[in-house]
Amino acid sequence: MNPFVETAFAGVLGYLFGGIPFGLIVGRLSGVGDVRQFGSGKTGFTNSLRTMGVKWALLVVAGDVGKGILAVLLARVLFDEPAAVALAGAAAVVGHIYPALAGFRGGRGVATAFGAFLAVSPLVALIVLAASLVVLAVFRYASLMSVTGVFVGFVVLGVMWAIDSIDGMYFLLFAIPVMSLVELSHLGNIRRLIAGTEPKLGQGGDRRAASV
Repeated sequence: MNPFVETAFAGVLGYLFGGIPFGLIVGRLSGVGDVRQFGSGKTGFTNSLRTMGVKWALLVVAGDVGKGILAVLLARVLFDEPAAVALAGAAAVVGHIYPALAGFRGGRGVATAFGAFLAVSPLVALIVLAASLVVLAVFRYASLMSVTGVFVGFVVLGVMWAIDSIDGMYFLLFAIPVMSLVELSHLGNIRRLIAGTEPKLGQGGDRRAASV
């Protein structure tokens, strides 16, 4: 198959995997309904934790991480093309943030990005996880943990590419759009962090006001 076609097909597969709305599925199973009506209005782990509790939120994060892993691994198995693997991972994050099956209103892409990082390079994912947990333990802001984590992943992948620890620059090109997508999805959080109004972990799970 033509490398361009392989890469495009991998991107479509990645988007479809990423677009599986686990937050909405688990929300309905838990009896809460549409989790986007509460808290931040997102479908990811943090808002699920605020609205459904730990047990259900763990199901959400497992699904969101898993779809990032599967997107990358499937592309690696099906296509002998590094660009296809990189695009599949990035597209999974796009699918999570803008899921076609959920009106293009999903989460912020953090757990899916971590799953993709884990499949691309387990070492990088472990470094990202360690750095993220330290930030969360110290500051108690899930958003700060998220934006810091993806930036650390980008930096570490860049260093590994520079010292030839990973094969090819496509993995770095995977990290750039993933970092950009997650950071952009957190712009509101970043503004609130600067203003000192960002809720800490466990806060802010009230029903959202109806739009007018």
